[in-house]
Amino acid sequence: MARKDQIRQKAQALFRERGYRATSMRDLAETLGMEAASLYNHISSKEELLQQICFAMADQFFEAVEPVVASPLGPKEKLRAAIEAHLGVIAASADASAVFLHEWRHMGEPFLNDFKLMRRRYEKMIRAIVEEGISLGMFRKIDPSLVVRTLLSGTNWTYESYKSHRLQGKLSEQEISEITSILVEGIITR
Repeated sequence: MARKDQIRQKAQALFRERGYRATSMRDLAETLGMEAASLYNHISSKEELLQQICFAMADQFFEAVEPVVASPLGPKEKLRAAIEAHLGVIAASADASAVFLHEWRHMGEPFLNDFKLMRRRYEKMIRAIVEEGISLGMFRKIDPSLVVRTLLSGTNWTYESYKSHRLQGKLSEQEISEITSILVEGIITR
């Protein structure tokens, strides 16, 4: 693994454990067994690490969900596949997910604004699925924005499973399917 990747992995773990603000470059260097000044041979700042982590995770979410949104599936199947893809990204990197979901607020401009725009665009993709399902009478007539925020909130907590739960690894396909069923079945019309 390249040194820059090692630095990013350790930063993800520390930012998750201690929070971005409470983690110093000295803490990161110590964890890596190097001098703090040596870190600057690989990165320009702690904020650069935060930006890299958050934007890389955003890219992974888009790469996982965009093909689902573009697929010919019906709204119910599409929503299920989008949620499973979203959970898959979280399951693949719990530390980076935690940073992405909570520490992004510490980014400076113009990156913070760019990140917020990406989040809105992502929510809009999921909302389009929900809106289609509502218009076809497949989903309950509920505010689509509220549904999307509830669905994302219901999936985004799963990174915590790796810290405090029996999983100590990845969510199984069955667990992802069960979480997805709970979320999707709640908005389907009967």
